[in-house]
Amino acid sequence: MLLINNDVVAKTLTMRECIEAQESAFKGLLNGTAIFRPRIDTYVPCERDDGYYRFGSVEGASDGVLAVRLKSDIVHWPQNPDGSISESKYCVKPGTFCGLVFLYSTANGEPLALLNDGHLQHMRVGGAAGIGTRLLAREDAQVVGMIGSGGMARTFLEAYCVVRPIKKVKVFSRNVVRREQFAREMSQSLSIEVIAVDSPEKAVKGVDILSTCTDSIKPTIESSWLEPGMHVVNLSPHEISSEVASLFDIKVQQGKEGLEIPENDFFRYGIGGSLGAYVMGTKEQQKRLPRATKNLKLNQWPVYTDVLSGKSAGRTHPDQITHYRTIGNWGVQFSSVGALVFRKAKAAGLGHELPNEWFLQDIRN
Repeated sequence: MLLINNDVVAKTLTMRECIEAQESAFKGLLNGTAIFRPRIDTYVPCERDDGYYRFGSVEGASDGVLAVRLKSDIVHWPQNPDGSISESKYCVKPGTFCGLVFLYSTANGEPLALLNDGHLQHMRVGGAAGIGTRLLAREDAQVVGMIGSGGMARTFLEAYCVVRPIKKVKVFSRNVVRREQFAREMSQSLSIEVIAVDSPEKAVKGVDILSTCTDSIKPTIESSWLEPGMHVVNLSPHEISSEVASLFDIKVQQGKEGLEIPENDFFRYGIGGSLGAYVMGTKEQQKRLPRATKNLKLNQWPVYTDVLSGKSAGRTHPDQITHYRTIGNWGVQFSSVGALVFRKAKAAGLGHELPNEWFLQDIRN
C-alpha cells in the first residue's frame, strides 16, 4: 500500500494527463470497461448549533483499479452581505480538511494506495471542465470570464488553456484581495493576460467561455449576461438557474448520477450542496440544513457519452450557446486519475510504502 500526499500528486500529475485519463475512462462507460456508484452523503448533528457533520462517499472502477473517495466535513452555510448563501466546511478546525481516496486492484483485491484528495480533487474537476470545453466550445475560443477565484477556479482555467488557445481572462469574486491575487498568479503561471474586475457582469461581458466556480447554493449568473457563441461551465450543482439553462442551445451533463431513491423520513434531495443524502436529527436540528434551489431537470439532459457516441449532437454552429455541467461520473474520475497518479508515483519511487499486512487479515469478514 502506497501512501500518497498532495505534494506527490502535484509532482506527478499534469492537467493534460488528467484530462486524457478521464476521457479514456469515460469511453469505458460505453463498452462496459468502467463503472461508478453515485455520491451519497450522510448528515449527522454536530457540536455547532448552526451546522452539521457530513460524510460523503463515491466509488468507481476503470483500468484495473477501483477507487473509493471519502469525505468527512463539518459544514455550515453563512449568508453573504448580498443575501446569497455559501457553503463553508472544515474538519476538526477551520482551515483543515479530511478527504481520502483508497485504490484497490480489481485483479486480486489488493489495497494499492491511500491518497489525500485535495490536489487530486481540484485537478479532476478542473479536468472535467476541460473535457466539456474541448467537446463543446468554439475552436477559436480565446477569452474567459470567471466568477470565483478559489482553488477550483485555478484548475478550471489551467484546463481551458490545455484545450483552447486562451489569451485573456477576466475574473470576479467578492473577495477583492483573492481575485487580484488570482489574476497576478495565474497570469504568471499560464503566461496569459488575467485581469481582476469589480462585478460579475464585467467578468462575463464579451467572453467566449463563461466559467462559474463558487460554493454558492444559489444561482450565480443572470440570463441577460449570455451572448451568442458562449460556452458555459459551472462547478456547483446550483449555480445555474432554470431560466439561464432555458437559453442554452446545447446542454450536456457529464454523467447521470443515477439516484432513484424515493424521499422519505431519512433520505432527502437538495440538502445543502448534496445531490442525495441520508439525514439524522430532530426536526429542530434539521432546520439548520438549507434546501438548495431545485433549478434543473437534469435527467432530461444528454450526457458526455451521448455526444461521444453520436446519440446527441454537440455544437453545430458558432453562434450556439453551449453548457457543460461537471456533475456525474465522479467515481470513474477518481479511479482513472488516481490510478495514473499511483502508477507514476510508484515508478518514480515517491510516496510512503505501508506494509500490506497492516491491511490484510486472516478472519473472514
